[in-house]
Amino acid sequence: MSISYASPSSGNLASMGTNSNSSSSNSISSMLNRQVKVIPLQHPSTSSNQQSSSSSTDASVFKKWKTKAERMTWLEWMKFFFPCIRWISTYNVSEYLQPDLMAGITVGIMLVPQAMSYAKLAGLHPIYGLYSGSIPIFIYAIFGSSRQLAIGPVALVSLLVSNVLGKIADPTDALYTQLAILLALMVGILECVMGILRLGWIIRFISHSVISGFTTSSAIIIALSQAKYFLGYSIVRSSEIIPLIESVIAGAHQFSWRPFVMGSSILAILLIMKHLGKTKKSLRFLRAGGPLTAVVLGTAFVKIFHPASISVVGDIPQGLPKFSVPKSFDHVRSLIPTALLITGVAILESVGIAKALAAKNGYELDSNQELFGLGVANICGSFFSAYPTTGSFSRSAVNHESGAKTGLAGLTMGVIMCCALLFMTPLFRDIPQCALAAIVISAVMGLVDYDEAIFLWRVDKKDFFLWTVTSVTTLFLGIEYGVLIGVGFSLAFVIHESANPHIAVLGRLPGTTVYRNSKQYPEAYTYHGIVIVRIDAPIYFANTSFIKERLQEFEINTDDGSNKRGPEVERIYFVILEMAPVTYIDSSAVQAIRDLHQEYKSRDIQIAISNPNREVLLALANSGVFDQIGKEWFFVRVHDAVQVCLQHVQSLNESPKSIDLLNEKKSNFFQRLSKHQENDGSSSTESESGNKETRIFIHPDETGDRRPDRPISLFGRQWRAGESEKNPHTEPLLPRKD
Repeated sequence: MSISYASPSSGNLASMGTNSNSSSSNSISSMLNRQVKVIPLQHPSTSSNQQSSSSSTDASVFKKWKTKAERMTWLEWMKFFFPCIRWISTYNVSEYLQPDLMAGITVGIMLVPQAMSYAKLAGLHPIYGLYSGSIPIFIYAIFGSSRQLAIGPVALVSLLVSNVLGKIADPTDALYTQLAILLALMVGILECVMGILRLGWIIRFISHSVISGFTTSSAIIIALSQAKYFLGYSIVRSSEIIPLIESVIAGAHQFSWRPFVMGSSILAILLIMKHLGKTKKSLRFLRAGGPLTAVVLGTAFVKIFHPASISVVGDIPQGLPKFSVPKSFDHVRSLIPTALLITGVAILESVGIAKALAAKNGYELDSNQELFGLGVANICGSFFSAYPTTGSFSRSAVNHESGAKTGLAGLTMGVIMCCALLFMTPLFRDIPQCALAAIVISAVMGLVDYDEAIFLWRVDKKDFFLWTVTSVTTLFLGIEYGVLIGVGFSLAFVIHESANPHIAVLGRLPGTTVYRNSKQYPEAYTYHGIVIVRIDAPIYFANTSFIKERLQEFEINTDDGSNKRGPEVERIYFVILEMAPVTYIDSSAVQAIRDLHQEYKSRDIQIAISNPNREVLLALANSGVFDQIGKEWFFVRVHDAVQVCLQHVQSLNESPKSIDLLNEKKSNFFQRLSKHQENDGSSSTESESGNKETRIFIHPDETGDRRPDRPISLFGRQWRAGESEKNPHTEPLLPRKD
């Protein structure tokens, strides 16, 4: 739908003549005004919308949830609270049972030695690693929505636990273990609260480059912390690389070659098996069997040769964990930062790999439901002596590659862990510590992501800077400072980008009504006296000053090197704001637009706004800015705004010359018209490039078609446009045949 739009008088924009010639000026202004075909903008009804604008969004959200809740059946409610029902109700025994059992057994065998290794990394007795890999798995299988995610102890969380608890208590004290269990309860509560309130989106502000730099440095610190089991002597417990290296050098005289040779040999076997399992599909079982092979070889060597210089795990209690309530709640405040950090790691790693595996296996996954499932698993695990657990990237990958189809694979892992606790703990007594250390080192070597740094250097120097800063600060200042500084820089970049949005000057692509960034499309041309600006971000209090400064620059620096068309004028008369990318404006932005309109008005500059969305238009209407600027200066398309503004610029450019026409005889009009047609050919190209001899300027409509039947009234006569042989975009005037 379109309407004929007659632009208002431009007397407020520039002086059209002296007071003595005011009547002549008005008649010529009406002569030069023409009908422009413009798509009407649906103006908001401020009377009805103003009352409900503040609560419309919230009401719609609540109404949506209410409608959805009313339509849900009892089975859908059961699936909502217990996601395991989704795969149980559609379980295909003949197709899923065998791969689920094989995947569960494979990952379960892999988890037993890894759980003990990660518990040692956390400063705990190996039995707590087995506890953490048993009860939470069963709980997650019920409340978790991922069918391939393998949860349990992981290296990064174990390092975080060791780092914070080592500053509060000694690992040999009972308080140390109590605080680790309390930390699991706190992490579970945080994860459940974030899942219920659907706050998982908060972690999106931490960029992937920060996480990559953090995990790379953490992997190096984890590997160095396990060096004591290879070297045969104790080193300082620290999350900083300098104290670790100094401690290793200071105790070099205590070096023992036997654990070093055994640990290095087992590490080499693990890396070879992992490489073969990744590169060759027929040998995938080697990747999962690596930790078990390391434990078996190390234990067999110790039982046969009984080397005194190689330390072993020692006695491990037999039986399932007993129910107990976490203690030492007086240390909750000191554990809150670490609980938040572990929760962030859970969201970034566990939810990330869970969504990726869900996409590969063809089912949907709700990240908030997933976060809730992890939280319930940690809460229940804390009542059975488990320390914080989360999803493991490596075990989840093995679980997927082994063919896991449903959560039955996770239940099988839990059964394997329970069998190990009930029947196999006496066999774990002679596992060498260096074998467990080799398992940890082989697992974290995959976290060292230098390829990511090279990729970021090629693609985005800013992200490479974030990666470097996070990695260096984590190495030299510790994990907490590394995360805080990395997240701080990440948020600083987000704020900077938001406060300094991209603003482009648009130009018209030749032969179209499409307007694009003139820097990206050098062939696009602009018009004299008109600047078209696109703001590519929401407008709010933090970026209003920047936007106003850029608009002032565009007003002053009109010679930007782009192609110029249209009648030549000395300055800017119109500023067109393309607001299609502007999804939101706040009260500060509304006031800034109001002030900008007043400043422009004092300098005879008119603002035109193109394609604002409903929320933006409603905010401008409720604040009175809509009526202050004028309804006629709001447009659906940039091209409509340009047509109207260009008509005004044309009248401003030609009025002084047209006033002289009134003093001449009407009989000379046809002579001047013929002369103009012969010399200029009424070329729109010449007119748009600023040919001052052009008298009448008529633009095509949006399709570029000529409109020869459009009547134009001049001196009481009816005229119509005729076609020019040189350029059809702008037509000379010919007498209309009645």
